[in-house]
Amino acid sequence: MSSGAEPAGIDVDSEYDNYVEDDDNDADRMSFYASTGGGSIASKVTSYRYENGRRYHSYRDGTYYAPNDEKYSNYETIVHHLWLLTLNDQLFLAPIQEPQRILDIGTGTGLWAIDMADYFPNAEITATDLSPIHPPNLPPNLTFEIDDANSSFTYPPSHFDFIHIRGLTGCIKSWPALYSQCLHALQPGGWIEHLEFSVETSASRTSSTYSDQILTAFSQSVLHVGATKTHMSFDVINTMHPTLSHPSSGFVDVHTQTFIWPIGPWPKNAHLKDLGRWGERNWCDGIDGWVMALYTRLLGWTYEEVKAFVRDFQEVIKDRRGRLWQEVRVVYARKPFEGEVVDKGVGGEEVEKEKERDVKAGDIEEEELDMDDTR
Repeated sequence: MSSGAEPAGIDVDSEYDNYVEDDDNDADRMSFYASTGGGSIASKVTSYRYENGRRYHSYRDGTYYAPNDEKYSNYETIVHHLWLLTLNDQLFLAPIQEPQRILDIGTGTGLWAIDMADYFPNAEITATDLSPIHPPNLPPNLTFEIDDANSSFTYPPSHFDFIHIRGLTGCIKSWPALYSQCLHALQPGGWIEHLEFSVETSASRTSSTYSDQILTAFSQSVLHVGATKTHMSFDVINTMHPTLSHPSSGFVDVHTQTFIWPIGPWPKNAHLKDLGRWGERNWCDGIDGWVMALYTRLLGWTYEEVKAFVRDFQEVIKDRRGRLWQEVRVVYARKPFEGEVVDKGVGGEEVEKEKERDVKAGDIEEEELDMDDTR
């Protein structure tokens, strides 16, 4: 994402400077949490790691940076709702029809998998994660498995019709290896769909304003941790399409759509304002879980230093002078049919052409940057 850019074509609500969340919105949010479930269930894998006031997974201890406690489960409902808003209440963009077997890798609380099980009642849904934090009441066609996405698959070849991956930035050691396993596990003609968010925002890297500096400090710190310490990239949003569209991946029909999540309800447009309201909660509710383990375990910060950073960060996100946003991206691709002739010559040039066809939220194009900032 280019630093310092403003969201293309999004008019600012002139009343945004005075915007305050009302009690009805808080009540709606708590009702939303309750309706989607967020509690943990008993399991053999519940000897959790407790650290700095948060609870973490014990299976493959340390593999995943985020907590698995109830607070983080509630946060995941925000993310699921954001994606539904983004995709206009669609659970997927790939052109799948009547799939028989579906795999959801890194399911978290399983909200997407539960919705898919209801949407395709005749399909067998398998959802995997390091922690058993899904709600207790599940559709009969949904199975949860404790598994590490970095481990070798144990599924038969050509088993699934659709494989779904969402929000695993900073969690995977080798995306080409994971994609390769997905290709092997897919039926010929089956689809993979991968959705990710950018840890970078529209904040300028060169600005002297505190808001831009603290957001840049966050994004650059986690990018650095992924590149030099965990070796699990936080920049996957920029590599998912080139990797899946490279001839060596084995996939064809690679499609990409890019959307904007405003951070705060500053747009005039009702849909974008709603996205921004939940986008603000995404950052405010998520930041503690994103950085607590990374900063204390890998960067040498104290608990008190992290909490102070989180408080300052949340104040910036809630500052009504901000006009911040981030990009999220959806890439989906198909496994070739048996006997299908695949063009092995497709390379970087075609990748760039596909990137140029990215669709911005609300048909927004970055080169049309223009914002009415009247108050």
